[in-house]
Amino acid sequence: MIYGLYQSAGGLQLNQYRLEVLANNLANASTPGFKHDLTLVRERPPETRERPGDPGLRHRTLDGLTGGSLVAPTVTSFEQGPLERTGGPLDAALVGDGFFTVQDGDQVRYTRDGRFAVNAEGRLVTAAGGLPVLSDEGLPITVPAEASGPLRLDADGSLRAGSVRVARLGVVDAADRSRLVKLGGGLLKAEGTDIRPAEAAIRPGFIESSTVDPARAMVAMIEVSRAYQMNATMIGLADATLARAVNDIARLR
Repeated sequence: MIYGLYQSAGGLQLNQYRLEVLANNLANASTPGFKHDLTLVRERPPETRERPGDPGLRHRTLDGLTGGSLVAPTVTSFEQGPLERTGGPLDAALVGDGFFTVQDGDQVRYTRDGRFAVNAEGRLVTAAGGLPVLSDEGLPITVPAEASGPLRLDADGSLRAGSVRVARLGVVDAADRSRLVKLGGGLLKAEGTDIRPAEAAIRPGFIESSTVDPARAMVAMIEVSRAYQMNATMIGLADATLARAVNDIARLR
């Protein structure tokens, strides 16, 4: 009974975490460039299989049971999101693997959110957060004061003022995208992986939508909520059974 109590408690923790991840995904269903997270679940082996060198852990009954469930490392799905036409001259979407590069303080960050604008200093910045956008040379993109003509982005990633090419957007990819860490605000940082130029196609006048499917996310949340409730019910049943064992069976003896 105690064994089952711990398994159900582990199930509560597991499903609570899954709910948190799903809720965060759903909250970002309208965030441009957002990539949803996946919670992976694995079976925990019994203690005797985790520590086979300790014969004192062996138990004839428990050895044949499962050790419950554990959350495996959560991963981000970098699948392509649907494109949404905006018609904005400084909007751009990436098709394929890659990220725009932006400057956050003295650090380089990565994003799929291609909503850009020019600030009062003539610098190309992200519409969300106002971070400087970097060129393919790794430098902030600034429109010269003498530049004339409407600003626009071309399909090759070039920012043009009229017919004059100002700079080209920096688009890169990580050698190991599992090493990219979300920072919030659509930004990612790279930890322990090489960054290299990417060959993603650029679609001016579009933005990439979130990869979250709200309907599927809601269904998943309902399923996980029911699993959470079932584990809570099992804890209640185990507790009631223990109470009977302690109070009634002992009294009958």
